[in-house]
Amino acid sequence: MIIAVVASFVIGYLLIVFEHPIKINKTASALLAAVACWTVYMLGTTEEPHLIVEQLSHHLAPIAEIIFFLMGAMTIVELVDAHQGFKIITNRITTRNTRTLLWIIGIVTFFLSAALDNLTTTIVMISLLRKLVHNKEQRMMFAGVVVIAANAGGAWSPIGDVTTTMLWIGGQITAVNIMKTLILPSLVCLLVPLIAFSFQMKGEVERAAYDTKEALKIEKVKGSGLMFTLGLGALLFVPIFKTVTHLPPYLGMLFGLAVVWVASELIHVDKTEEEKKPYSAIHALQRIDVPSVLFFLGILLAIAALESTGVLGGAAVLLSEKVGNLDIITSLIGALSAIVDNVPLVAASMGMYPLATATVNPEAYNFALANPNLVTEGHFVFGETMYFLADAKMWEFMAYAAGTGGSMLIIGSAAGVAAMGMENINFIWYLKKIALFAALGYVAGIFTYLAVYPIFAVH
Repeated sequence: MIIAVVASFVIGYLLIVFEHPIKINKTASALLAAVACWTVYMLGTTEEPHLIVEQLSHHLAPIAEIIFFLMGAMTIVELVDAHQGFKIITNRITTRNTRTLLWIIGIVTFFLSAALDNLTTTIVMISLLRKLVHNKEQRMMFAGVVVIAANAGGAWSPIGDVTTTMLWIGGQITAVNIMKTLILPSLVCLLVPLIAFSFQMKGEVERAAYDTKEALKIEKVKGSGLMFTLGLGALLFVPIFKTVTHLPPYLGMLFGLAVVWVASELIHVDKTEEEKKPYSAIHALQRIDVPSVLFFLGILLAIAALESTGVLGGAAVLLSEKVGNLDIITSLIGALSAIVDNVPLVAASMGMYPLATATVNPEAYNFALANPNLVTEGHFVFGETMYFLADAKMWEFMAYAAGTGGSMLIIGSAAGVAAMGMENINFIWYLKKIALFAALGYVAGIFTYLAVYPIFAVH
C-alpha cells in the first residue's frame, strides 16, 4: 500500500515538474495526486475507514487556515491594485542612472515583498520596469534583480512568502523571531548580487516615453492613497493580531479584508453599481489566482497522505542516518527548491520533523521543558523520534533556504515564473546572466545566518 501511495505522489509530482512540456496545468496534477494518494491509502489499509477520514479531517484544518489566509491576502492586494494604490510608490521612481535605478528597484522590491508577497511584488515591479526601461535586454537584467529581491524580501517576513507563511501558521516559527533572525541573511542574499551587478551595469537606461506628472494626473483613482494605506496596514496588522489575541493568523487576515472591503464600498458610495464594479471586492475576488490556491490545497493534501502513512517519518530517519547534519540537509532543500516547487518541499519537511508544542505534542514538549540540557538548537530526541520546538534553528534556516534558493533558476519560484511569463525570459539566458549571482547571494546568506544564529538563538 505504501509503495502505491508513494508512486501516486511521485507520478503527480512529475506531472507538476513537467507542466510546460506536457501542457497540463500543475493545479490539475496536484489535485489528482491528492485524491489518488488518499484513495490508495483508504483502499489499501486495514484500518477502519472512519479512522482514515478522521486523519484527513485532522490535516484539513491547518490546510484550510493557509487557504483562507492566502485568499484574504490576495483579495486585499487586488483591491489596492484596482484603486492603483501601488502607483503611489512606482510613479515616484524617475531616475535614469542604471546603477541608481538598480539599487532603488532592489531595495524597494525587498521591503515591498515583505509587506505583500514575492509574487505580487514581482508583478508590480516588472509592470513599473516596462514604463522605466525601454531596452529589452536591460529590462530583463532588472527583472532578474526583481526576482532575487522579491524572494529575499519574502523569506524574512511571515506574510512575504507562502512557505514562510506555512511555517508561521503551522507554529514552527513566530513572527517577531523570524523577522529579527532572517532580515540580515536575507538582505545579504540581495546585497551580494546587487554589488556584483553594479560592476556590470553602467550608464543610463533607455527610457520609454512616460510622463510621470501626466500619469499621476490622468491615472488617479479616487481613494488610491487611502486604499494603499489601509491595504498595507491590514497586511502588517496580521502578525500583531496573532500576537495580541493568540487567534490564528487567517482570522486577522479576514478582519483586514473586511475593513478594506468596507472602505472600498464607502469610497464609491455615490457611484452606480456598474461604475463601482471594477473597484469592488466582488470583482477583486474574481481576479484572485484561484488555480494557485487550489494547487496549494492539492499538494498539501498529497503531502498529508504521505505523513499519515508514515512515509515522511521514515524519510526523516533516513536523511538523519545518511546525511546527519541538519544544516546541510536544510541547505540542500533550499538548493532543490530551485528545481522543484518549494511549497511541497517545505510541506514535506514539516511532516518529516514533528513539532513539539504544548498543543501538538504535549508529552514531548513537557519532556523538553524538564530536560533543557537535552535540547540542542531547538531539537531533541524523545523516545525514538526527533522533535523540534517552535523557532528551532532548522525552521528558521528552512524559511530562508526555501524562500531564497528558488532564485537560482527562473523556474524555481513563483516570482521567477511570473517574470518569465511577463518578460519572456529564456531559461538559458537567466542561467547565464543571473543564476551565478543568485547562487552567490544564497550562499552568502547561509553563512550570514549561521554566523548570527548564536546571537538570536532562543533555545
